[in-house]
Amino acid sequence: MKDIETKRLVITEACEKDIDTIIMLESHPENRDYLWIGTYEEHIAEIADPNHLLLIFRRKEDDAVVGYALIRLDFKSFIFELRRIAISEKAVGFGREAMEALLKFAFEETETNRFWLDVYPDNLIGIKLYESLGMHRDGVLRQNYKAERGYLDQIIYSMLRREYEAFFR
Repeated sequence: MKDIETKRLVITEACEKDIDTIIMLESHPENRDYLWIGTYEEHIAEIADPNHLLLIFRRKEDDAVVGYALIRLDFKSFIFELRRIAISEKAVGFGREAMEALLKFAFEETETNRFWLDVYPDNLIGIKLYESLGMHRDGVLRQNYKAERGYLDQIIYSMLRREYEAFFR
């Protein structure tokens, strides 16, 4: 995959030296309730797997890591699943910038027909972002995940190619 550039970010494939940073992002108190924390070995396997993209978001001005994403690709059905996304610097627009870049990459650089993700109902900032990007709320998987804080619902959001084209062009 070639690097994705936005106004302030360079999104690039992660390598082994990035894994500790990714785990720190996942474990941060502002992120850990909203996503799965992977192990070093799981992230190594994701880097090696052609059906996954483990991406790092670097700030252009100083090359600092400000986020990451894990994508699973289904090449048979042309599905782009955003499995995880985390941002270290909140409320400065990096999440929106990264999401717009990932949507653009999925629909303009690949044959993706459906982009989807799940989000916990208490992740109000994420939900607001996904809805503002025109993503469709498909439904709720009730008590689908058991976490330390109990059984959690997962809300499914998606965007189809035709919806992307209508919303962003």
